[in-house]
Amino acid sequence: MLTQVLHFSPYLKSVIWGGDRIAPYKGIPAEGSSIGESWEISAVPGYVSVVDRGPLTGKNLTELIGEYGAELVGKDIFERFGNNFPLLIKFIDAHDDLSVQVHPDDRLASERHNCSGKTELWHIIATAPDAKIYVGFKKSLTPDEYERHVNDHTIMDVISSYDSAPGDTFFLPAGRIHAIGAGNLLAEIQQTSDITYRIYDYDRRDSDGKPRELHTAQARDAIDYTVQPTYKSPAHGSLLADCPHFIAHRVTPGDTPTELPHTRESFTIVVCLDGEADISSENPETGLQTHHIKRGETLLFPATLRNIRATGHSTLLSVQA
Repeated sequence: MLTQVLHFSPYLKSVIWGGDRIAPYKGIPAEGSSIGESWEISAVPGYVSVVDRGPLTGKNLTELIGEYGAELVGKDIFERFGNNFPLLIKFIDAHDDLSVQVHPDDRLASERHNCSGKTELWHIIATAPDAKIYVGFKKSLTPDEYERHVNDHTIMDVISSYDSAPGDTFFLPAGRIHAIGAGNLLAEIQQTSDITYRIYDYDRRDSDGKPRELHTAQARDAIDYTVQPTYKSPAHGSLLADCPHFIAHRVTPGDTPTELPHTRESFTIVVCLDGEADISSENPETGLQTHHIKRGETLLFPATLRNIRATGHSTLLSVQA
């Protein structure tokens, strides 16, 4: 039986809009410059996470699912996804504005790319002054009007913007137009997909001086043009999102052990946003075991482990598929 709690080596991704906050936030040596993303748990081909602690060190996530199956991910998830891990966990540091973009839903992504779509969630960790999040349309648009705004460079005029602050959450179902503004450090939970349709990039040039590719036509059919009263997620206790792809809670334990929500037959991912904690879990074979987690770290608790409790002054994300 799989009883080991898994910690993976992060993949630090250098991008044109990246900053310098991720390495110090995680307390690790900086590797390169303009680090925009730390992929904490990933099964994206070419970027599959590798265990870096304990007896399973050197094994990657796909290999582990192949070896342990439902013990790792849960019976229902293994039946649905096989050896494909369903979630991708990231930290994102936006030194500059990210492009305006949209992601296809499962149906469209399957038809075009033979992969899953991309529903995601952003939870803000820290912000610079005047940092903003851009998400959703201010008014109803037709697909033709959308293309006209892109071609006229006025697309930002019709996208809702929000002043962002630590603790804010934005849930982004596939099809919702969005952009992370400069100055945001955030955690991202998403389906395992790396399909992005870039709509507008502020006429920015890449390292070779060339405009970055846009996907205006592909995005036209992927966008959900429905207008919502607000695109900022309201606070419902600890619950941040509950959708078919994942359920996420924000947990703030203290001196008394706090049980992490376990509402699905699934693995549990714990992301430490601030502080540090001791996290205990129980297994029929090994009994109680405890693992320490600190700011910027992410742990994967296999589905075999139950009664996961955290002690210590910290802010945690608890995620299940």
